[in-house]
Amino acid sequence: MNERFKVKSEQVFGMGSIQIVVDLETGVNYIVNVNMSGNSMTPLLDSKGKVVVDKKTKTK
Repeated sequence: MNERFKVKSEQVFGMGSIQIVVDLETGVNYIVNVNMSGNSMTPLLDSKGKVVVDKKTKTK
């Protein structure tokens, strides 16, 4: 089974971390907050407020 998401980078702090995750099917980048009180995920935006999208890396 192919994975759909890939962690591009991660910064660990205390009991949690911030990750940049890319959806390999759409190329959309997400920022993920992982910590003891819960997790959150939202699209990563550039300085103009547009969603950061990588080239699609997965072929069907």
